[in-house]
Amino acid sequence: MDTMIVVFFLIFTATGIVCEKAFHFPNDFTFGVATAAYQIEGGWNDDGKGENIWDRITHERPEWVKDKQNGNIACDSYYLWETDIRLLKQLGVNFYRFSLSWSRILPTGKPNKINWSGVKYYSDLIDKLLANNIKPVVTIYHFDLPQYLQDMGGWPNVLIASYFEDYARVAFEQFGDRVKTWITINEPSEVCDSGYGTGGAAPGFEQSGTLDYLCGKTILLAHAKAFHLYDKYFRRQQKGEIGITIVSQWSEPKTDFIEDKEAAERRIQMQFGWWAHPIFSNIGDYPPIMKDRVGNLSRCQHLKESRLPMFTTKEIGYIKGTADFLGLNHYSTWLISDDSEKNCSTVSYENDIGAKSFQDPSWVPSAANWLKDVPWGFRKLLKWIKMEYNNPRIYITENGFADLGELHDAARIHYHAGYLNELLNAIYLDGCNVKSYTVWSLIDNMEWKDGYTLKFGLYYVNFTDSARTRTPKSSAHFYKEVMRLRQVPIHTPHLIVL
Repeated sequence: MDTMIVVFFLIFTATGIVCEKAFHFPNDFTFGVATAAYQIEGGWNDDGKGENIWDRITHERPEWVKDKQNGNIACDSYYLWETDIRLLKQLGVNFYRFSLSWSRILPTGKPNKINWSGVKYYSDLIDKLLANNIKPVVTIYHFDLPQYLQDMGGWPNVLIASYFEDYARVAFEQFGDRVKTWITINEPSEVCDSGYGTGGAAPGFEQSGTLDYLCGKTILLAHAKAFHLYDKYFRRQQKGEIGITIVSQWSEPKTDFIEDKEAAERRIQMQFGWWAHPIFSNIGDYPPIMKDRVGNLSRCQHLKESRLPMFTTKEIGYIKGTADFLGLNHYSTWLISDDSEKNCSTVSYENDIGAKSFQDPSWVPSAANWLKDVPWGFRKLLKWIKMEYNNPRIYITENGFADLGELHDAARIHYHAGYLNELLNAIYLDGCNVKSYTVWSLIDNMEWKDGYTLKFGLYYVNFTDSARTRTPKSSAHFYKEVMRLRQVPIHTPHLIVL
């Protein structure tokens, strides 16, 4: 362990992170880590769990995943959950964000058949977290739709919104006496754009500009239904809060030309604003630029109505204001240039946006080709949200860095130190209302279509060992020190061995 301390000393002093002022995190600011059910649990068909869309696609099309692997066992957290809680306790986090597996609780997705073994699994996990003074932050849906509901059309079928409301009711009834922070849906853009538009996520449909927009309307209605259900029947007794998590990278104009500035604004409005504007804006509904762009292109494609399914006036009012907080997942930044010339021959979400994305080759890379270490973009995004949506209460629900699994992960420490410093700048210099920070992720896991080729964990998992042993990386020591000091260490910190 002395070797680990020396290595940490060398790693941290080599990061070059400089903070103009050593801000401390506010007294009410909290720290945590996150995981998701399919990515860590395993036990894919154990104890009555039903099949979900990731089970189906990875079994039928193993070549679709980069390393041809699946989540059948993953980190084996269905059986090693107490081990994971020991890691959380060692880290000293305030909360643990995890997700429920819809098909583990309701094997068909419908409430007429509850799998009580699945309910017990999450109930035991929640009880043990609380016994260790760790707050459970629970995501109701994190990408793993029951296959039975996908066979009905999946999220593009608006009926799924009602099934989601039924599922949320079961979650509130079974766990709401102990869970006080709920996230309805994680990253709707990944659910819809990747799942039904580009085919980059399960269920793997490639109908961009049509199915993704149908999915989006259902997702927003499903979220609103769950919020109103909680607000009307559970909030008073359970005294909790409920929000949604939206992912956004920062869009920086590639040049100072007005066309590129407009393209960068258009991209963030049509990516982040697609979800945030209906909920957090004063007027609700989709962003006006999104309605205009999709509507105009639909007309030049000789369609009778917009490919973007409109909300009724009643639905706009029903969705608006349905969040106690904004969960924000953020990883990186893109440079944006204009590409808005009308192209009537192409039906796609990207064509509707009309912008090109680049990343500066000088930016510090990660093992993921889309993720660069660009901390200044984090602060810009937070300030943009403050100005656009009247400074909502923000929980950073994911922020993380991909590598190949190094135990002495200097690049991850550099990334988190930089992003945490910019978060502090956003709080103290810009007045952004940010209340918590969550590292993605607690442990290395199944990273969706990338399989096990990318590592985001503070703890290394040996996937060739049937015991799935977990080993702390240098970044785990770093994050523990951040929480102990309640600031980003400027000088080499005194380490507390885990």
